Amino acid sequence: MNRVLDEYFPDLEKSLGTARACAVFGTSRATLHRHRNPAPPRLGPRRPFHHPAELTEQERAQALAALDSPRFADKSPGQVWATLLDEGVYLCSQATMYRLLRMRGTSGERRAQAVHPARKKPELTADGPNQVWSWDITKLKGLTRGVYYLLYVILDIFSRKVIWWEIWPTETGVLAKEFIEHAIAANDGIAPEAIHADRGTAMTSNTVSGLLALLGIDQSHSRPRVSNDNPYSEAQFKTLKFCPAFPGEFGSIEDANVFCGQFFRYYNTEHRHSGIGMHTPGSVHDGSALEIQARRAATLNAAFLAHPERFRGRRPSPPPLPSRVWINKPSTGLEAGEAAASAQTPNVA
Repeated sequence: MNRVLDEYFPDLEKSLGTARACAVFGTSRATLHRHRNPAPPRLGPRRPFHHPAELTEQERAQALAALDSPRFADKSPGQVWATLLDEGVYLCSQATMYRLLRMRGTSGERRAQAVHPARKKPELTADGPNQVWSWDITKLKGLTRGVYYLLYVILDIFSRKVIWWEIWPTETGVLAKEFIEHAIAANDGIAPEAIHADRGTAMTSNTVSGLLALLGIDQSHSRPRVSNDNPYSEAQFKTLKFCPAFPGEFGSIEDANVFCGQFFRYYNTEHRHSGIGMHTPGSVHDGSALEIQARRAATLNAAFLAHPERFRGRRPSPPPLPSRVWINKPSTGLEAGEAAASAQTPNVA
């Protein structure tokens, strides 16, 4: 660009004038002036500039000493400035205090804050039914805006069987306590070793805690704001609400009870669950899945003997039943090979 200005601009400037020539070249008159009048080279380093109102080194040290003092070590510069001002002392402005701390690299949070201990990650394992139950509450939408019916569901994490369910218009500790009692009664009076739930008001109520303590059942809760600490109940709710027959809205609590009754009967006795080897939750819970598994293996073996070419020479076997499942795989005590049988993120199929 500089060469073009030197070579062509003077002739164009004579015929059109400086302003029009600059417009043709797409440059400003200021740029042309700087090109024709370059600044002289600077000799030596630039002299440091000191503002007339700048603090002296002693005043900076005094302000930092006040900010670092035990009295103000956990106070913001604004708090320090106001407190000193009330006492008739002015060291510098709030902005200067912030700038001094920033220059030193200590402008972060100064206030003393409570440090909450990390919530313990729930780690529960089960290698058979009635060891660990999981329960939760979900909302079923009514026809009227703002109307919801609360569905309580408790299930066994090993068999995936829904042990018990109830629908109520509200959520309370008393209802939760009775709900757990009804679930144990529906399970032939057999209580689990542990029950896991979220941290809802009903789940953490003293009423429920007292019942579980009385029955000798270990109580486990999800960590706050951790979505995958209760995966079995969440997966079951997704299976429910993504069911093709799910209406989306219910005209009354009676309608919700009718639909859930039909769905959970189907889910426990007919639904083949991919997380338990394509068996039904009911058969895994009562142990009949072992006999069904043997019949499946015999059927597949007969098919293989009849047409081995259809299986490329590999004898087929039915999907395996789970040997152990867990909520958050324990860091020790489990073999790595059992990872395939885990259900940390259960399949909702």
